[in-house]
Amino acid sequence: MDANDAKKTAAAAVVIGSLETPTLTKAELAELLFDKLGLNKRESKDMVEAFFDILHDSLVKGEDVKLSGFGNFNIRRKAPRPGRNPRTGESIPIKARNVVTFHASHKLKGQVQGDVPAGEDFE
Repeated sequence: MDANDAKKTAAAAVVIGSLETPTLTKAELAELLFDKLGLNKRESKDMVEAFFDILHDSLVKGEDVKLSGFGNFNIRRKAPRPGRNPRTGESIPIKARNVVTFHASHKLKGQVQGDVPAGEDFE
């Protein structure tokens, strides 16, 4: 078994709560939809892509996105400010910009802390 086969095997065995795979990829999400919901692989991949396209497009438009029971993605405007090059000590202006922030819901925070059983649905 080469390294690629090992990665594929690990990806197929991924469990969302697992510490074995700290990054959950779109391909792994599609595989989970395929395994758990019985969608075909094409439908699973399309559903994951559509979800992230909607999320991306909303945030680019400057709209906040709320995923009930999971959390909120918000656009925050950061004002211009003075900065400093740590290597040279030279002062550099940092331009104003928009940033995406994420705030977990109370339900998600409770599950992460172990206060709420993890089997409950996000609604």
